[in-house]
Amino acid sequence: MRRVPATAKINLALVVGPGREDGKHEVATVLQRIDLADRITLEPAAELEIRGFPEDTLVREALRALGVTASVRIQKRIPVAAGLGGGSSDAAAALRLANETLPEPLTPERLHEVAAGIGADVPFFLTAGPQLGVGDGSELSPVNLRQDYWIALVLPTGSRKPSTAAVYEAFDRSDGFERRRAQLDQALADSDLAALPPNDLASSPLIDELRELGAFRADVTGAGPAVYGLFVRRDQAEAARRVLASRGRTWLTVPTWYG
Repeated sequence: MRRVPATAKINLALVVGPGREDGKHEVATVLQRIDLADRITLEPAAELEIRGFPEDTLVREALRALGVTASVRIQKRIPVAAGLGGGSSDAAAALRLANETLPEPLTPERLHEVAAGIGADVPFFLTAGPQLGVGDGSELSPVNLRQDYWIALVLPTGSRKPSTAAVYEAFDRSDGFERRRAQLDQALADSDLAALPPNDLASSPLIDELRELGAFRADVTGAGPAVYGLFVRRDQAEAARRVLASRGRTWLTVPTWYG
């Protein structure tokens, strides 16, 4: 039996372009792991079994993609449907563990291909460090970004979002994609997180509140509804978290390199 963490992520930027022939949208996104994690435990079993989180679909799909039968326990700490990538991270962790049980484990490249077939965010959780995702988000390249900041994370009470697919389907701001992509590329070249363009898919009044509380960058992650603020100092981030605690669930966390 093996157990590994499955970390959450935030999108430090999410620029969305026109629809593609495969029905997805062209995107450019900057993905950063954070120190908030589920726990995935896998042990061989005669039948595929998922325990601890009956709503799971992606871990089950990941195991089936590898032809592995196992008993998997998911200990959820990442809120569901919040834009934090918990389901994708769980699937990636299960892929890594299941791959180790194969007589001939898949190469990292082949495992990446399998992960991309499960979901656009899943390959990211097989990598280390922040990544730029392009295409449908699964084509990754490492980026050199500072990791010396604190994160105040807020999931507003009562916030619900449609499925991520529905959010993308409703997106109608593909004009200006190249301009926003150029802004993203320049911010990465300058290693300036504050200069990254805002999330194209979602916004929140909490963004302005986090900035007023001292965040040098604040935005919605993914398709939302979770909102993050980046702070230079821990005391700033903790003070902001306390102020916004009445607005929903909150966490104080930091960037992390690997799950």
